[in-house]
Amino acid sequence: MEVGIDGCLYIEFEYNKSKYHLKDVIIVKIHFLLVRIKIKNMELEIRRCESIISRVNAYVETETLVKFELMNSTLVREESIPIRLFLRPYELTPTYCKINNKFNIKYYLNLVLVDEEDQRYLKQQEITVYYLLETT
Repeated sequence: MEVGIDGCLYIEFEYNKSKYHLKDVIIVKIHFLLVRIKIKNMELEIRRCESIISRVNAYVETETLVKFELMNSTLVREESIPIRLFLRPYELTPTYCKINNKFNIKYYLNLVLVDEEDQRYLKQQEITVYYLLETT
């Protein structure tokens, strides 16, 4: 996946997969292909989005479960940052989609970049979290 701001910033993300077990490890590599903006800091978040849909209205609640500061200095072109995020310590539930066409739980990885003028740049990637029952 690539993210960019015309002529200012181009970032490439490498995720090892899009579906993760509740006790899995998320491995991400972030490559900075072009950096012309002075980035003050960068954070990675895991967010859970729960939605309940009725005939009349929809209720959506988003919660930040994990927030990590990845860096707090200026980036350099062609720099690469490897990240390992272990899911075991966090109370995640499996992803649920369209349960009775009324209920969803989705998870997102958010990369947040903040420049020196405190402008926030966000890239969001949906991930699927699953749980396998052990059979004996």
